Amino acid sequence: MSDNTRFVCHGKPFTLIRHPAKHQHVSLQAWDSADELIIDHIHTVLDGSLGKSIIFNDDFGALGCYFASQHPCWVSDSWIAHRSLADNLTGNDIPCELSEKAQVRAPINAIDCLDPLPSSPDTVIIKIPRTLALLEHQLIALQKVITADTRVIAGAKVKTITRSVLALFERYLGTTTTSLAKKKSRLIFATVDPAIKSKDQHSPYPTSWTTAAQNGQTLTITNHANVFSRQSLDVGARFLLTHMTVTNNERIIDLGCGNGVLGLNALALAPQAKVTFVDESFMALASARDNVATNFPDALDQCEFVPSNCLDGLKQQGQDNFSKVFCNPPFHQQNAITDHIAWQMFTDARHVLARGGQLVVVGNRHLDYHVKLKRIFGGVTQLASHQKFVILCCAKR
Repeated sequence: MSDNTRFVCHGKPFTLIRHPAKHQHVSLQAWDSADELIIDHIHTVLDGSLGKSIIFNDDFGALGCYFASQHPCWVSDSWIAHRSLADNLTGNDIPCELSEKAQVRAPINAIDCLDPLPSSPDTVIIKIPRTLALLEHQLIALQKVITADTRVIAGAKVKTITRSVLALFERYLGTTTTSLAKKKSRLIFATVDPAIKSKDQHSPYPTSWTTAAQNGQTLTITNHANVFSRQSLDVGARFLLTHMTVTNNERIIDLGCGNGVLGLNALALAPQAKVTFVDESFMALASARDNVATNFPDALDQCEFVPSNCLDGLKQQGQDNFSKVFCNPPFHQQNAITDHIAWQMFTDARHVLARGGQLVVVGNRHLDYHVKLKRIFGGVTQLASHQKFVILCCAKR
């Protein structure tokens, strides 16, 4: 058994993977030292008992598996995290049931960040997310359900626990302290202040701004808290918007859609095109759906919104007749910089495209996507470039 999948804490052994296991790099594991600190604190201070509990942002289900017998509510915006939780429960002989949305419902109640939280939890565990806005959204939601007796324990790498993070805990929960650093991680403890809890603090999310489609149409873009480039149109997407071609008879995928701006641009260019928005973030898909409903309400029935790790969901359905895939790939997973997501996006795109269908990719020049694309598709054409970004096109032969 490889060392990067063997997790033992307080005498309990687990085999933990990052979904999908076949793409897990040998240097990456499905837990970190913050998970160990959280578990150790709960054993030392709480005798291992959570009571009624909520676990936020458990990247690959390590905490969920460890505390599964206590039936926590488990909250994540990540489809990959949800799949990892299910894989790891099953892989450790913990029977689990899935809901109609393919989320674990027993022994853990797994929900996404837009679902209502259970009231009056005894213990709340928070892994600090990469996005400060997501943490703020979660603390505002939590403020409405916690009591003065709720124990709040958070954990992260030391570099992640910034003054801004601590200020959010102080603002929405109450007095906040931290533990000493250990193994480059640290814990946060928040004491719920009834005076702060009684304030009616309005959430700033979702946020909105406008941009122009390629044909000049003004688009109103709504963004939930965890959406990439939530505050403005990112430079890569802006560049790609000006070089998209779409016709009314095409089936389009906006892969890694975020707020859906590429798919929206496709609908502006071709109102009868069918667009499938794919992302692993539930907040991204909710934003994309809202944006279609706002800007192209008549096209909502010809759009799909698919939570998926890359294009696994469409591949499993046997779909292979899309005409174009537009993609602005990420190059990180949680806190790890990696190129395996781009690799899978490109290989999956080739799988779901019809013969002659095209993958159109925008990326930073230094990422050398043309090398990967040439290996997968056999050829690559540069559609446009400027100092920082390049747009590449590949056709399925």
